[in-house]
Amino acid sequence: MKVFRTLGIALLASLAWSSIASAQEPFTAGTWTATTNPPASTVAHAVLLTDGSVLVNSMFFSSHSDPWYRLVPDSTGSYINGTWSNAGSLPSGYNPLYFASSVLPSGQVVVMGGEYNNGSAVWTTKGAVYNPVTNAWTSISSPSGWTTVGDAQSIILPNGHMMLANCCTTDEAILTLAGTTATWATTGTGKFDVNDEEGWTLLPGGKILTVDAYVFKTCCLLGYQIYDPTTGAWTTPSNNTVVNLVDPGSFELGPMPLLPNGTVFAAGATTNNAIYTPSTGTWASAPKFGGTLDIADGPAAVLPNGNALFDTSPGIFGNGSKFFEWDGTTLNATSAPPNASVDSSYVGNMVVLPTGQVLFTDFSSSVEIYTPSGSPCAGCAPTIKFVKTTLIHGSKNNKIGGTQFNGLTEGAYYGDDNQSATNFPLVRITDSTGAVVYCRTHNWLGGVATGTALVSAAFDIPASIHTGPASLVVVANGIASAAKSVTIN
Repeated sequence: MKVFRTLGIALLASLAWSSIASAQEPFTAGTWTATTNPPASTVAHAVLLTDGSVLVNSMFFSSHSDPWYRLVPDSTGSYINGTWSNAGSLPSGYNPLYFASSVLPSGQVVVMGGEYNNGSAVWTTKGAVYNPVTNAWTSISSPSGWTTVGDAQSIILPNGHMMLANCCTTDEAILTLAGTTATWATTGTGKFDVNDEEGWTLLPGGKILTVDAYVFKTCCLLGYQIYDPTTGAWTTPSNNTVVNLVDPGSFELGPMPLLPNGTVFAAGATTNNAIYTPSTGTWASAPKFGGTLDIADGPAAVLPNGNALFDTSPGIFGNGSKFFEWDGTTLNATSAPPNASVDSSYVGNMVVLPTGQVLFTDFSSSVEIYTPSGSPCAGCAPTIKFVKTTLIHGSKNNKIGGTQFNGLTEGAYYGDDNQSATNFPLVRITDSTGAVVYCRTHNWLGGVATGTALVSAAFDIPASIHTGPASLVVVANGIASAAKSVTIN
């Protein structure tokens, strides 16, 4: 609960390291570029849709329903030169800030809760689902008996269902959505402390990692827990995080990205950081960002080269963001977007684009895109095993299968308040004219680092695509597969 954040601040405006890499490239900082066309207003939360567009909410933070927008890449696939279209508004009376969000395997987006609603701190239970086909929002109900959802966390489980936390209790629930009818099943027995301020990191094999935030109000420091979706229960390991990651005043934490080398870099809301190795269940201290820099709420993104990009700032919600890339050994200071000097980490939001770039918003009307250096990490790309070689323009439910369609990580991380995961397959076709076209994908499952397991998805081809010879790839977390030659008929 961001009781220490003021609304005034909030409204300011190819080998890298991987488990199979043999050498580490020298670090080269990435570059920032503003989108050529700015959005129509200040913007905040952003998620990647399965048709390649980016859904972004406006941030007037007033009593009316603020509009949402979609950033659509141009015909060359450029998001920098993309255009903005209107994506409607949430149902009347629902206008949240700091909320849970997930992209479902249907391609729909679920938004639940909000620490603020219509400018008031109420930890609302309201929710809505966005249908990108109809470009419309519809209200959905929260779990029965919950009086808060607030700034909760959510995640897509390996079975494709969304799991949601109650910010202010130990409750969690799993969503089944039929049309716009939400059914919630209770889960999460054994949760040690309330969910508030904690983030969830999906691990290889489908389990979920969280670091306990409210240990200062209970018995134990440095605690963490593991959720098993097959049992629906949390377990508490006997070891701990080695260093304290939780700020004792605000109970904040930082993002915990899973990296392609199989480790989790847990950024602290103190100046401490730690590394968790899921394969051994062990923790070790990690390098610090330096000085008073931490991430007491804030984004991280896993780059195609295997590095993790972090947005830090001094103290708890202090201004003056600094950006770093972790390469597995060193925290390398990198370039920063133009508003960094007046930003705190918590206003940042990152989304990994299909181009391998990172889209960044900060509650201003400036949307920046980070272009990292280096090549995609070895062994990180999806592989296509089957797809028809002749595809009909305008056709739906085309099947495609292969391996690593979910990528090796969730892509972007934040924790509670903000989820922008991209661990799902996108189908991108370069048609006979050279135009880049994204096909809406659906019917995929969740997970990360699924290895050699054969997975599949369905995709719909826009009627606007040109006929003739074309090239098709699957993209996960900004990394494309080898191309398949197809014909659009």
